[in-house]
Amino acid sequence: MKKRVKKHLPNAITCANLFSGCVGIVFAFQGDSIVAAYALFLAAIFDFFDGFASRVLQSFSGIGKELDSLADMVSFGVLPSVILYELFLQTKPLPGVGIYLNFIAFLIPVFSALRLAKFNTDTRQAEIFIGLPTPANAILIASLPLIIDQHPDLAAYILNPYILSVFTAVMCALLVAEMPLMSLKFKNRDFNKNIYRYLLLLFSAILVLFFKFAAVPVVIFFYILLSVIQFKIAHDEVPGRD
Repeated sequence: MKKRVKKHLPNAITCANLFSGCVGIVFAFQGDSIVAAYALFLAAIFDFFDGFASRVLQSFSGIGKELDSLADMVSFGVLPSVILYELFLQTKPLPGVGIYLNFIAFLIPVFSALRLAKFNTDTRQAEIFIGLPTPANAILIASLPLIIDQHPDLAAYILNPYILSVFTAVMCALLVAEMPLMSLKFKNRDFNKNIYRYLLLLFSAILVLFFKFAAVPVVIFFYILLSVIQFKIAHDEVPGRD
């Protein structure tokens, strides 16, 4: 019995991630982007704990890896695109383009699928990420309706078809970019080896404490910046590298 629980618990948590994503999609299509965003955050929590449970219980399987990608595709690919689509619906349609521009939001799951497929077949990503992880991209998108809710004065800037279009294009590019980014998995407690992770966590905690959801875009930017600095320094320290 204990062996069965150990084997299936991580997959059960992954299924909870998928379930949360499906519920979020329903709320998003009903126009309730706030609840949809919280459902996405809940899915992200489950996504963290399924990997954590796998490492703690030493329960790894091929089906677990594939199930995780399928769940992520729904929760961090489809759900954020529907939230983004609902934001596009709140913008003023551009002349000559009409409502068709809104469908650009569904490029997010397309590039998320490419990102996840790349992750599953790219041996370089055992300890680092190449391109922005789908959960980070999804959390950034989900933060937008919450930022508007907390700071209505920012709505005019966010609910702009030009800004949302450029934002979508940039996020799609980051998902598949050949850009190394650090993983947030701690393999040991060595401060020097994890200094960038500690800096990110400290910076994120302070920002979220003071600015709540408005801190999310800054945290994602800081994550990318720290990763660039980390890998630039590591590259320069390797002998023989130009």
